[in-house]
Amino acid sequence: MPTPRSLAAIVLAATLISLTAGPPQPTTTTTDATLPLLIGRGKAPAAALLTRELTAPLPSTAGPLGQRAPAEPQQPHRTRPARFATPVAGTPRPKPPRAMTAAPKPVRRPRVHFAHAARTGPAPTRADHFRVGSITKTFIATVVLQLAAEHRLSLSDPVERHLPGLVRGPGADGRRITLRALLTHTSGLADFTAVTHGTTPVTPIRAVRTALARPASPKGRWAYSNTNYVLLGMVIEQVTGHTYATEAERRVLGPLRLTGTSFPGARTTLPSPHGRAYTRDGEDVTRLDPRVAGAAGEVISTLADLNRFYASLLTGRLLPAPFLREMLNTRTAHGRYGMGLYPYKLPCGTTVWGHNGHIAGSYVRTAATRDGRRVLTFRVNTDKLADPGVETALLAAEFCPRAAQRPSR
Repeated sequence: MPTPRSLAAIVLAATLISLTAGPPQPTTTTTDATLPLLIGRGKAPAAALLTRELTAPLPSTAGPLGQRAPAEPQQPHRTRPARFATPVAGTPRPKPPRAMTAAPKPVRRPRVHFAHAARTGPAPTRADHFRVGSITKTFIATVVLQLAAEHRLSLSDPVERHLPGLVRGPGADGRRITLRALLTHTSGLADFTAVTHGTTPVTPIRAVRTALARPASPKGRWAYSNTNYVLLGMVIEQVTGHTYATEAERRVLGPLRLTGTSFPGARTTLPSPHGRAYTRDGEDVTRLDPRVAGAAGEVISTLADLNRFYASLLTGRLLPAPFLREMLNTRTAHGRYGMGLYPYKLPCGTTVWGHNGHIAGSYVRTAATRDGRRVLTFRVNTDKLADPGVETALLAAEFCPRAAQRPSR
């Protein structure tokens, strides 16, 4: 008959074996069958996707990244005036009593699945870096909401409090536009990229002045504008004394170990490894000045990093609960948009949360369940899908596979 010590050894060995083996990985999924639509009906040269699913229960935490969260948002402190800057070994340890011997708890890792396809050229790899466009807005919104949680600003602050005199133009007044309006795209400010077309590098101030020269939309109406997030990048710098890139790296990229994600600034190249990027007309735009988008869309990332970021955000690792609720509240934008995130209702009735991003040579979409336990990111190496319905089909195949139709070619 085995002794208690031998039984403990057996349990420990079995646990270690299970940790090494990991969860079984599926060889194909419903989403895989839909992926070819991106290069068929979508006319993309190449496409890739990565799914992430957390199957173990979430650990209980005191707050984001182990910190205790404040109960409710409060008023901020005053900030300084604005500055518009250019950018003993060997000692035996006593053995515990046998009754205290226990096997270590297994570490549950998310189950991931990667798939790719190509119509022309090599297929993307899982490790490839690419430009994520407006997905940058989720990073910027997260930093702003963290600053609000620290009482360094308030979402009800007028833009004028942090950037005095900057936002003044026909139908636009920074004294009457709040940070909440910027975050939710209800400021009425015109989109500077309507003039630059996302191809001309501009400074943040030039982007704002370009927008102010165009007619504003009625305040309070939802109208997507990249100008809003350029201004939020400037607010972050004014409040912290650091660039929005530095704050995002310190607050988000570093703690989550998003080693494949970066704010390139003026760097025109992509980190290795990477593939090629093309416009809809076939022009190679792999080299691109990120200042065409700035705080509204400059980030470079990977599939795995984006999945980890959105999972961490929605599971409460980055924001206290009251501020995550603020981020997901779409009332201000009449159901269209939260703060750097938006909901999308699939044909089966499931609602997913995330963002898309397109910039010259790249279109990316990340979607997740509200609890962040399941996330999908797909990308193509061109600006836009020829058939936008392909995106819905792919998301439905992942998040409501029973309702997904057989993909047509």
